[in-house]
Amino acid sequence: MILTMELGERSYDILIERGCLQQAGQQLNLNRKVCIVTDEGVPRQYVEKLAAQCASPVIVTVDAGEETKTMETVTKLCRVMLERGFSRKDCVAAVGGGMVGDLAGFAAACFMRGVDFYNIPTTLLSQVDSSIGGKTGVNLDGVKNILGAFWQPQKVLIDPDTLDTLSPRLYAEGMAEAVKMALASDEKLFAQLEQGDLPVEELLYGALSIKKAIVEQDEREGGIRKLLNLGHTIGHGVESAAKGSLYHGECVAIGLLPMCSQPVRARLQPVLGRLGLPTSTDLDKEQIWQAMQHDKKSNSAGFSAVFVDEPGKAYAKNITFTEMKTILEGAWQA
Repeated sequence: MILTMELGERSYDILIERGCLQQAGQQLNLNRKVCIVTDEGVPRQYVEKLAAQCASPVIVTVDAGEETKTMETVTKLCRVMLERGFSRKDCVAAVGGGMVGDLAGFAAACFMRGVDFYNIPTTLLSQVDSSIGGKTGVNLDGVKNILGAFWQPQKVLIDPDTLDTLSPRLYAEGMAEAVKMALASDEKLFAQLEQGDLPVEELLYGALSIKKAIVEQDEREGGIRKLLNLGHTIGHGVESAAKGSLYHGECVAIGLLPMCSQPVRARLQPVLGRLGLPTSTDLDKEQIWQAMQHDKKSNSAGFSAVFVDEPGKAYAKNITFTEMKTILEGAWQA
């Protein structure tokens, strides 16, 4: 399956195909220096498969975890490329999850004011969401993705075979973003998720089709792309307060329910439960609130928050800090 992100001169293909990592040399221009960015949690065989197809691979393995997503790590990546004599004609390739993609993409955007970037996501979370759209970034002082750039990849290879090595918890984390996509923009896909698991290729195609259509209309998140932040306003606050004890997708799942109408919550809760995702948290709400106020979606007047009253029909509206805090205070109550 091939989807094409239509962004004029920044357009690119998204290939969804089992075994495509093994054929990366036929899909990507690897006849140059390639900085392959990965982390310690990514199975080594995926990195080695790509490196074996590169004319001049340089593998940089960073520590796994959100605490690695810093400007210091971006500087390290750029320094490696500088020391190895990379030019504007060379490229960066991410092999791993969303953290790796964010880091590698941001380094590609920064080095020599921008070099080619390829994304090869190996987790379900990154495959259904962060692998496309061009958002890159790092955290600063506990604030998630506060530094970054929009830098579209040249191509994205999505190989469902890489999901075979995921733990059930990591797989469930990815499903949270797929549920979010359907809840925001595709009532039919949400109904299919209610009925049971879809074949993974169909799930990927459906979720990525939603994001592709939205990004094409609003590449830099000035309007409709904000709908993809469903669940993230509270979710990012939960993630900051959790200090690594919860995965990103789990935090998004927790953040979804408070933003939905009661009828939608009644349908959503069993879906999340069946997928093994949390629907509440005992974390201190004041800590969550403090983190939320530093979120990019907040401003001097309040928040631009995303709500769902009916599946597939998310909408954004501006609410005051008082209104948002009331939503948080009432969240996850029986």
